[in-house]
This record gives sequence, structure tokens and C-alpha cells, in this order.
Amino acid sequence: MKFVDEALLKVNAGNGGRGCISFRREKFVPFGGPDGGDGGHGGSVILRAAGGINTLADFRIQRIMKAKNGQPGSGNDKTGASGEDLYVIVPVGTTVTDTETGEELGDLKHDGEELPVAKGGKGGFGNVRFKSSTNRAPRQFGSGLPGEKRVLGLEMKVIADVGLLGLPNAGKSTLIRAVSAARPRVADYPFTTLYPNLGVVDCGEHRSFVMADIPGLIEGAAEGAGLGHRFLKHLQRTRVLLHLIDICPPDPEADPVKDARAIAAELKKYSADLAKKPRWLVLNKADLLLPEEAEKLAKDIVRRLRHKGPWFLISGATGDGTRPLVQALMDHVEATARPVVDDEG
Repeated sequence: MKFVDEALLKVNAGNGGRGCISFRREKFVPFGGPDGGDGGHGGSVILRAAGGINTLADFRIQRIMKAKNGQPGSGNDKTGASGEDLYVIVPVGTTVTDTETGEELGDLKHDGEELPVAKGGKGGFGNVRFKSSTNRAPRQFGSGLPGEKRVLGLEMKVIADVGLLGLPNAGKSTLIRAVSAARPRVADYPFTTLYPNLGVVDCGEHRSFVMADIPGLIEGAAEGAGLGHRFLKHLQRTRVLLHLIDICPPDPEADPVKDARAIAAELKKYSADLAKKPRWLVLNKADLLLPEEAEKLAKDIVRRLRHKGPWFLISGATGDGTRPLVQALMDHVEATARPVVDDEG
């Protein structure tokens, strides 16, 4: 199971600089002739793949990239400075398409690989270029050619860094809405999520991770019950699992600890490796209780589960407690290599 991250990017290469009209003015040289230099070339736009970036989130903020223009030429046959090429950093695995023509321009598969996507305009000729035996004092010049402009479609097949798991209605969709721009359907009945939802959690420039809201697991999922079994394989590729627990379930007879153990058992049935993956507890819906009651109940659940790893008390509905959770996840993702899974599923 793969997800696709997409973005549009407008790239403008630099324009070529204007050529110069100039004539030599030297002592004792009454007919010095033309000496106007050419304009500099405009900078090109080049995409460069970098392995440290997980998503295309930055391009939903900065959608236009412009390279520098070339400088005009000057007298004494001096060529203007060329505009610097603009290197745009994209994640490894980005496919680039020209949205106007539909042409695939390239697929950046390796760290450091580069793809020119917009060529800078050539600088215009200075008047020295127009000198001839019949035109000894030319006043023509070139204005410089415009740089290429393109609207690029960027597409990246991504695998989630963080997988959300838990019973239906544990609040997974609400959490992903709270910490990302994803807008999965949220309702107060089971199996609201019928397909995985992908959310890009932005933690600053070039710091982001991908969170997947997996359809809720139920007891028997490893044998095919419910919806979540279809996506258990996808969880193997994540770096950390967030196990959401509803600390205030609507059914007063429900036991959050029993339910959490049932989910852990399904993971173990499906794959021993999956059961060993880092699993953090996220105790959700704290807003439904008084703060001191929520804290006391959360600690009691953690104690009964004998959970030794990180745990967080949050409210996905209000966003309380999500900031420390997101920061801890970002630090973990940056410090952890992605697991290698042969079957792409």
C-alpha cells in the first residue's frame, strides 16, 4: 500500500541581460568603433534530490521559484554577469511532470541527482556583434531572451513514518486533522475511516513527517475481520506506531485496558516483527474529563498495561497535548532509519 504526496510548483528561469550599445572613447583614437558587451545569461532552475526530506509539504507554502536574471552588458566589450542557477531541493523519489504538456520530465531516484527543469534565457548581443564592413557604427543590440517558465507537477510515492492504530472511534481521524492539513471524515460511529488517510505534519522548514490514519482494528483483524487487516502490512513500514486509546469510551462497560491488549494481540498474531515495533500510547479525549481526573485515569491505564515506552495524554478535538507529541515524533523520525520491507504490498 503506497500513498501519493502531490504539489504544484511554478518555476521561472532568469531572463537574459540586455546587450550594450557603446563606442570606444580613447585618446588619439578618433574612430574607436563599437565596444558594447553582451548581456549575461539568465539562471536556470534545477531540481536536486535530497534524502533528508520526507514530503512535499514545503511546496504547499512556497509555490513559485525564480532564478536570477542576467545582468546587462557594458562598454569595453564587457559581458554582463550571468544569473545564478537556482537549485530547488526535493525529496528522493519525486516524479516531475510538465502540467501543460503532460510530459514526464524526470524521476529523481537518488540522493544528489539533479534535473534541469527551466533553462535561463540567453543574454542579448552588444553592438560590437553587429559591426561589419558596411556598418561600422552599429546601434543595434539584443534585449536578451526570456527564461523558460513552467508549472511542474511534483508527485512522490510516500510511506508513512507514523502509523495510527486503535479501535474504531478511538479518535485517529480527529488527531490527524488536529496536527496536519488532512481532512478525513469524522463521525461518532465505527468505521468512519474506510481507506487510509495521509497527513503531512509540518514541523518547520524541511522538517516534516508523514502520518497515516489506518482504518480501525477490531479483535480478529489478523484473520480478516473488520477493515484494518487490509492495512496491517503497511504498518510494517512505519518507524513508530501510535496506539490511540479512548480514555472515556461511550460504552460504560468498555475497558480501555482490555481493548488495548486486544489490539496488541492482533499485531502479534499478524507479525512478531510488527509487535516489536516502537509503540507509543496516546490517551485521547482528555477534554471529556476534568484535567486532574484525566491525568489520574491515564496514569492508571498506563500502569495496568505495564507500558514502559512514551505515552501522551491529549485531546484530538481541542489540540491540547498534541504539540509535545508532534515534536517527540519528529525527533524520533529523524533519528530512526526506515525499516526495509521486501513486499511492497
